[in-house]
Amino acid sequence: YLGVMPAYSAADDALTTKLVTFYEHLKDSSVPSHQATVLLFDPSNGTLKAVLDGSVITAKRTAAVSAIATKLLMPAFAEVLCILGAGVQAYSHYDIFTELFTFKEVRIWNRTKEKAVKFASSVSSPVRVCSSAQEAVTGADVIVTVTMATTPILFGDWVKPGAHINAVGASRPDWRELDDELMKNSVLFVDSRDAALTESGDVILSGAEIFAELGEVLKGTKPALPEKTTVFKSLGMAVEDTVAAKFVYDAWSAGN
Repeated sequence: YLGVMPAYSAADDALTTKLVTFYEHLKDSSVPSHQATVLLFDPSNGTLKAVLDGSVITAKRTAAVSAIATKLLMPAFAEVLCILGAGVQAYSHYDIFTELFTFKEVRIWNRTKEKAVKFASSVSSPVRVCSSAQEAVTGADVIVTVTMATTPILFGDWVKPGAHINAVGASRPDWRELDDELMKNSVLFVDSRDAALTESGDVILSGAEIFAELGEVLKGTKPALPEKTTVFKSLGMAVEDTVAAKFVYDAWSAGN
């Protein structure tokens, strides 16, 4: 799978295209499933200004958006963070979530337990490795799903009422991470309605109603409802790569 994600931001004076390849490895591989490159152009004349590591930008901007959603939507006294998955996005989410929020306990589960153990041993603070997704999720206040699952691995009857879920995996219309019960009994937020209704199997196959885009909450036109059980379905937007790439380029230019 080869994705092409062009975007232009007048506010940031930035024009980019991200090229991302996705290969589903049937066996564990040293090569990441997702690899990406961001091309940054001069919007005034089309000149290529920079080639950036799109994998790093994707990991960090995705986790940053999840962190924004979590800040707005998580319960007032969130003590337990649960991460399902142990790949690149698990690391980037762990880094920013433990930097911005104070959790008393962090749990992780992964289909291949060895990867979860490796994750726990390589991060800076204690992480509890769980033997099942249900064990990891039970009682968690904030849940992050960053898996390669194509059928649900998170079920509504496991989830603590009032919890917040960031659903980052399952980016195809026939893939799922969350079951129907969770999707239909939660308040659903998305990054883009159009994208969610064409790309997200969790949204399309469950028939769940979208309550708001995250941008509407940030602008104050829709409420956050942190007292409810909330799901933020993250698919990623090209403009996020554009803003991030321009930020990196400007910082590099200033350093030079």
